Amino acid sequence: MLQAPVIALLGRILFSLIFIFSSFGHFTQQYVQYAAAQGVPLPSFLVPLSGLMAFLGGVSILLGFKARYGAWLIILFLIPVTLFMHKFWGLTDPSQTMMQYINFMKNTAMLGGALLIAYFGSGPLSVDRK
Repeated sequence: MLQAPVIALLGRILFSLIFIFSSFGHFTQQYVQYAAAQGVPLPSFLVPLSGLMAFLGGVSILLGFKARYGAWLIILFLIPVTLFMHKFWGLTDPSQTMMQYINFMKNTAMLGGALLIAYFGSGPLSVDRK
């Protein structure tokens, strides 16, 4: 049976991967154009900034280095991204509505995880604990 420190480490690894890997797309013109179409203000600035926040927050949590600060970066990333990019309300196409609803709820769940890390920290197997 896995011990609690290993479980916390695995949780951090799995949680952080989506932010690290998805952050690279934020530096592409395609992401900037999509954000502009969704009504994001200053997308040429805010989309790369959000990518940087997601990457730094994800790496921080992955390593357990200043993980509480990393979690706050993720929280600050998730709130506007969830509200601007996954507006399922008011859509008329049922498949688009469902896809955006699923992404909205996924982000909401990740927001909960980030809040837990912001409160509890990175756990025993982390750079912060050394």
